[in-house]
Amino acid sequence: QVHLVESGGGLVQPGGSLRLSCAASGFAFSFYDMTWYRQAPGKERELVARISEEGRSTKYADSVKGRFTISRDDAKSTVYLQMSSLKPEDTAVYYCNVYRASVFYWGQGTQVTVSS
Repeated sequence: QVHLVESGGGLVQPGGSLRLSCAASGFAFSFYDMTWYRQAPGKERELVARISEEGRSTKYADSVKGRFTISRDDAKSTVYLQMSSLKPEDTAVYYCNVYRASVFYWGQGTQVTVSS
């Protein structure tokens, strides 16, 4: 079955950087778009970044453009989110997502806290 495992979250000071990873299994990873979402306390889950199959194109939320970079390694079935110039408003649980066979699959999430 589909399994997504996020890692790399933590506490970072404003202006700092983190790289999140999402290891995928149970499906043909290279053929699927992969997406990072985040959910802050009291807010709805929002799309952060998406990368198409085989990395042909990317899409970002306006709030993270120029600061975050999504990438993928199909050989490792892993998608990454490089986050730089982090702000307190980036604090959230970050989730990896794949939409496959009409089902949205989610990982357990990884907490990112930006605070001095």
